[in-house]
Amino acid sequence: MLSVDEDSCQSDVVLVEVSVTPALSSLRRKKARIAHEVNSNQRSIEEICLGCGCFETDVQHPVFQGGLCASCKEMFMETYFLYDDIGSASYCLICSAGKTVIICDEPSCSRSYCLDCLDNLVGPGTSRQAMSMKSWLCFLCRQRGSYGLILRRKKWRARVKALYDQENSHLKVFKPVAPCERKPLQVLSLFNDISRELTELGFLGPGAGEGRITYVREVSDIKRTDVQHYGPVDFVFGATPRNGTIFPHCSAWYFYQYHRLLSYARPAGGSQKPFFWMFVDNLVLEDEVSDAATFRFFETNPLIVYDVQNGTVVSAVQVWGNIPSINSKYSAPLWTVDLVQLRENLRNSNFVGTRLAKLLKKFFAPMKEYFRCLTPS
Repeated sequence: MLSVDEDSCQSDVVLVEVSVTPALSSLRRKKARIAHEVNSNQRSIEEICLGCGCFETDVQHPVFQGGLCASCKEMFMETYFLYDDIGSASYCLICSAGKTVIICDEPSCSRSYCLDCLDNLVGPGTSRQAMSMKSWLCFLCRQRGSYGLILRRKKWRARVKALYDQENSHLKVFKPVAPCERKPLQVLSLFNDISRELTELGFLGPGAGEGRITYVREVSDIKRTDVQHYGPVDFVFGATPRNGTIFPHCSAWYFYQYHRLLSYARPAGGSQKPFFWMFVDNLVLEDEVSDAATFRFFETNPLIVYDVQNGTVVSAVQVWGNIPSINSKYSAPLWTVDLVQLRENLRNSNFVGTRLAKLLKKFFAPMKEYFRCLTPS
């Protein structure tokens, strides 16, 4: 939900209210004592968890000087790549929580910071000052230096990658890329066109990310050399047709053809080049094919994404992929629906739900960490 403070209605800075964990008031009290412990008690900030203010630190915060306890470390890792469908980070980069966050106005950034962290770690009144500004740049986009207790670490992107590696996380990530080194996103989109959503996020289009998308509907005759002709591909997207529509091929054909072309597009083994893929089933695959996708071919569980309209689940899709937000615990739905019954309902109706790419838009956004993307004004 978007919310702008009434006292800063002349500002272009956008505030976003996000979902928060329980015991928020208690967390605020603990975070408020961080400055007191450092400034008055001379405690090193590296001994204090920036997420909750406790002293039982487990690792160093990878982005800013300070620590993280075990639970806040997990929260950081599960939320770092979570974005909303307008392309902004969903959680505070410092504490991975926050009731209300302010978004950086640097077009290549879109990181978020909660008002509590600004006021507790930079200084009282910082959040109100930021809201009154025409444009606010975050601590990653300003010249490196101390802002109260906030000090960006050197080589923090490598530290983010190292944290995921050393924790043997179920989230496998590539090292984030500095904005000056990001290249335009090259997309191969099979059976479904996602160009509108990638353009809205800022990956495609002149003056934005200037990426390129190749959309192919019929792939039976495409060979490895054809895929190589498309140029180095960074993201391969594919999807089955919708339930209730006429398929020119059986449902399994879309999966096996996608996997074939995905194998052609993958970088050579051992490559550290960021490369992403996503395959979506509109609940048309038979169970044995879906199981083969999960356990044999993709070797990862699908995420169920519900299409909710007026408080009612009207459709759903299964999503496999290696974009970290797909596999985050916080992306999992909070409820369960009988997918078998939902599939039957869709087969027997002419219902047309939300455009597929729009439903998945927030899962495309984390690629902003790796490829040129200028958030549209």
